[in-house]
Amino acid sequence: MGYLFTSESVSEGHPDKVSDQISDAILDEILRHDPDSKVACETLVTTGLAVVAGEIKTNAYVDVQQTVRQTIEKIGYTKAEYQFDSKSCGVLSAIHEQSPDINQGVERASAEEQGAGDQGMMFGFACKETDDLMPVTMDLSHILLHELAAIRREGKKMKYLRPDSKSQVTVEYANNWKPVRIDTIVISTQHDDFAEEEAMLRQIETDIKEILIPRVKKKLSKHVKRLFNEDYKLFVNPTGKFVIGGPHGDSGLTGRKIIVDTYGGRGAHGGGAFSGKDSSKVDRSAAYATRHIAKNLVAAGVADEVLVQVAYAIGVAQPVGFYINTRNTAKVKDANGKRLTDEQIALKVQELFDMRPFAIVKRFGLRNPVFSPTAAYGHFGRTPYKKEIEVFYEDAFTRKETNNGQTRFFKEVEFFAWEKLDYVDQIKAVFGI
Repeated sequence: MGYLFTSESVSEGHPDKVSDQISDAILDEILRHDPDSKVACETLVTTGLAVVAGEIKTNAYVDVQQTVRQTIEKIGYTKAEYQFDSKSCGVLSAIHEQSPDINQGVERASAEEQGAGDQGMMFGFACKETDDLMPVTMDLSHILLHELAAIRREGKKMKYLRPDSKSQVTVEYANNWKPVRIDTIVISTQHDDFAEEEAMLRQIETDIKEILIPRVKKKLSKHVKRLFNEDYKLFVNPTGKFVIGGPHGDSGLTGRKIIVDTYGGRGAHGGGAFSGKDSSKVDRSAAYATRHIAKNLVAAGVADEVLVQVAYAIGVAQPVGFYINTRNTAKVKDANGKRLTDEQIALKVQELFDMRPFAIVKRFGLRNPVFSPTAAYGHFGRTPYKKEIEVFYEDAFTRKETNNGQTRFFKEVEFFAWEKLDYVDQIKAVFGI
């Protein structure tokens, strides 16, 4: 036997994720009006109340009340019995303008020399365990809850489901970090009240086994599906009843699920949260950039596993540190046939990727309102896609539409652009693969 490794996820109805989604919804709504906005938006949710606070510099007006309520409704908190619902909860705003001390470090006369919005270090990670180059424990944890939410929304089966839920997946690995089998799955889901508790537990456990797990398996690749042996342990609502949940069961805060948002404990984390922050905050944008580098390096065959770190000083455009660790899985060699060191790999990568904040924002289109979908089920391992959305300004990339004297503007934007494998050919050329 090798060893066991575990990752967890939480659903969109988990109170911390409710907060993340509200913060990113406000960010996106502001960016729809003013793409130059600087936003740091925090949210607290509790019984019957959502409090929004933070620092914002923008020319836009956004209806915070409406944005908060629409987000809560979309998540599924629509009944008064939840003690937190979109129509009746209180919404308090304590938003004020961004500190000029911070702003003078970020904005420059030359846009290319935009300074980092804060100091700190950010990490990106990729490995060959799944098709999307994510740790399998993290992928499985997310997909279990994503499918559970889909079942809840369909409303045809498991009609007792409520929005709050958590998952946890433990996988046995061989000593070479190769996943061998699923050892344990834990699912805790909020539900309607039942007349009889034992019958309730049996019903939910049966439905997880016979409805949820088969749906999840259908979405998995063959090499991940084979990890499901018949002897894995399944724990469903191990504490018993889970009727009281969401913000009524526990207060929620933006940025409190940073490991769920990233790699489930694999790799490393610099400590900075994502949601509610515009892309001038390198906590977010540079974390996306390092994931993009790590994913493309693994996809190109440079190594089977890559951890990338970048570090910044506030107000300074160029990174103060750049580091790569391939965990002894590097496959590339020099002209003499000697395997390249991680230091040599890092030097080549630095020449290929511009890590100034301006360049990162431009590379991934991060001045666009593309952040709300990231706020639940992870920021990484997602499929990039393009979609046309309505914006409230005109630039070279907008499409104008006039009907009955009313003019509207639309723009095609790309979501999860940092997950694209668009540098693979360039990496192969640089490393001679």
